[in-house]
Amino acid sequence: MSVLRVMSYNVLHFENVRTGEIDYDAFAAVVREKNADIVGLNEVYGGAAKCGEQAAEPATRLGWDWAFSEAFLDDGTEPFGNAVVSRFPIERVETIPIPYPAVRSGPEYYEPRAVLRARIAGHTVLVTHFGLNTDEQENALGTVLPLLEPERCILTGDFNVTPDAPVLAPIREKMQDVDAFLPAGTMSFPSDAPRIKIDYIFTSADYTVLTADIPAVVVSDHRPYLAELTGDF
Repeated sequence: MSVLRVMSYNVLHFENVRTGEIDYDAFAAVVREKNADIVGLNEVYGGAAKCGEQAAEPATRLGWDWAFSEAFLDDGTEPFGNAVVSRFPIERVETIPIPYPAVRSGPEYYEPRAVLRARIAGHTVLVTHFGLNTDEQENALGTVLPLLEPERCILTGDFNVTPDAPVLAPIREKMQDVDAFLPAGTMSFPSDAPRIKIDYIFTSADYTVLTADIPAVVVSDHRPYLAELTGDF
């Protein structure tokens, strides 16, 4: 049986909240310290004039592969979205846009969203970031559900909802929620004094979850979420 360590991490475009500076070394150190193998990243710039290919920076420090998936152009010019960094070669990657609500009726800020789908060492890895409003979340759910595979499939991301949110129920019908292996009351945001849990890892049923942890790491405004999985892979 093999062991795979998967991390979900909203990295706030790699800003260290303690210093206010972009700090790739600190983020790479978190991944190295936690011995992750595959990390799904939210809030990443890709090829932006002001910061370049952000996912490449920690990946280079780790000697890993990486891929970026654009959700939208920030300020109309700066690619922004999700990414993945991996100890293993990334075989292929694609972007699946989440439909933008035709009528924006929610109270919160709206932002175009997407799903990164990658094939890595025989695993399908999905990385997403749900919107803040209910209609955005419903569109995200409708996009994610058809992408879920019955075997060797992992879904990570910042879902912007707490564990009791109804939008998570259809995902739990098809996937196991790693939350079940966390100590009760474990939170992920904000990182310095977390009050809510909005970050998730889901896996197909063929994985066995050995451990799950949201360590008390303050680099981004979110804490990283780590799951140790095993299975016949």
